[in-house]
Amino acid sequence: MDTVIAAPKTGMQKLLDAVERVGNRVPHPVMIFVYLIGIVVVLSAILALFGVQVSYMAYNPATHEIEPATTAARSLLTIDGIRFMFAGVVRNFMGFNAVGVIIVAMVGVGVAEESGLVKALIRKLVMVAPPKALTFILVLVGILSSIAADAGYLVLIPLAAAAFLSVGRHPLAGLAAAFAAVAAAFLVNVLIVPVDGILTEITNDAIRLVNPNRTIDLAANLWFSIGSVVLLTVLITVITEKVIEPRLGAYAGDYHVPGENTLSDDEYRGLRFALRGLIAVAVLIGLLLLPPGAPLRNPDTGAMISDSPFMNSLIVSIALVFMACGIAYGRGAGTLKTTGEAIGAMQKAIGSLGGLILLLLVISQFIAFFNYTNMATLAAVSLAGVLQQANLDALWLLVGFVVVVFVLDLLITAAIAKWAIFAPVFVPLLMQLGVEPEAVLAAYRVGDSPINAITPLNAYFAMIVTFAIRYQKDAGVGTVIALMLPYVLVLSVVWTAFLAGWYLLGLPWGLG
Repeated sequence: MDTVIAAPKTGMQKLLDAVERVGNRVPHPVMIFVYLIGIVVVLSAILALFGVQVSYMAYNPATHEIEPATTAARSLLTIDGIRFMFAGVVRNFMGFNAVGVIIVAMVGVGVAEESGLVKALIRKLVMVAPPKALTFILVLVGILSSIAADAGYLVLIPLAAAAFLSVGRHPLAGLAAAFAAVAAAFLVNVLIVPVDGILTEITNDAIRLVNPNRTIDLAANLWFSIGSVVLLTVLITVITEKVIEPRLGAYAGDYHVPGENTLSDDEYRGLRFALRGLIAVAVLIGLLLLPPGAPLRNPDTGAMISDSPFMNSLIVSIALVFMACGIAYGRGAGTLKTTGEAIGAMQKAIGSLGGLILLLLVISQFIAFFNYTNMATLAAVSLAGVLQQANLDALWLLVGFVVVVFVLDLLITAAIAKWAIFAPVFVPLLMQLGVEPEAVLAAYRVGDSPINAITPLNAYFAMIVTFAIRYQKDAGVGTVIALMLPYVLVLSVVWTAFLAGWYLLGLPWGLG
């Protein structure tokens, strides 16, 4: 029998292997955040002792105005700080949005998975998608999934891993490709998404500091976003197939997706029933959304998208779709015969989240304590001040702004929170240098996204580690960081260069 000799690893593959080994030797993620909480407590006391504070212009969401603001370091070792740490534990956890989103989504996804619908859809996708285009299709869907807020994390990423495994490819490569698409390209789309409205509102308030008569609209970055979607889809696909998969090699784990890459008559019947379930939910949501004065419209403006109950509860609609389709599929395919079995599927899905919920409990405390100290704002304003005083020309200041956002994204993952700090500083500054505010907002989109794939403060990072462990028992934080690092490095450099080229060519950023 011939012996298969593995190709020698490249220098980059060896470096990523080292990153994975080192990363997986660090303590359990729960303990990492416990140690970080200790560091924040001590550092907050030191900064407060020295009276560290910053003054700046900031967006006030209550008044919708740009107002002077002063932020000082707050110690967690004061009477008020200790009270906050003890009295706020439950409130911090219950107010951590990712917890509710994950549980609600998994109620529906659990039914769809237990009934066999997810596996049938994966095999159907594999059957109809050209093998060479599978990565491209999954990446494109992942980037576009930002229209449904966080649904891409909860649905597409595990689906992509299983789809890769179904065709004999390494599931962690599918997981990495989808995670990169969902997280590292979050602020661009070919459509207008809900977060665009808030970013535009903050930008216009910052513009008024320089020109009260100038505004931008929701489509101000549309052309740049569409161009970025094309670029990032190609980049993530190439990195997955040329860097990630060769490093991972053939999958040697014992996890498998049950069933062949064909569908039985029962499964086809289940899919037809699932389609009927989808239509039924679509009709229900349509009746609650489309008529004038419908309950899911904005009660003041009547809008269906901008700040509407429909968009604010989108994860509920998605959960209903999966629940209805899963139950309908189970009835058609004979995999869920009773209501009790459907409820059991929900219980099983929620029960599987035990370890993740514990980790999110600790993460929620760390984020709340960190925000209480004001250290994130201190860092953001200080870095912005350094860049502002660097005496760079417009292009390099734009690129420097992207780098500053890269760095701060490790600490402040919320896109809106960062823009509320940065917009009043950089929009007026760059406008005075002749840079359009549309360009500044486009630069922010570039800076905010790639680091999402490697920062442990991403609310869904721990969940991605959990997904990885399903396929590789010894996986950990280091495994995921090593998987995502090539995407982050390449996307950061190439996307920034793309932004600079767009600016130098004077291409229109969007409509209007």
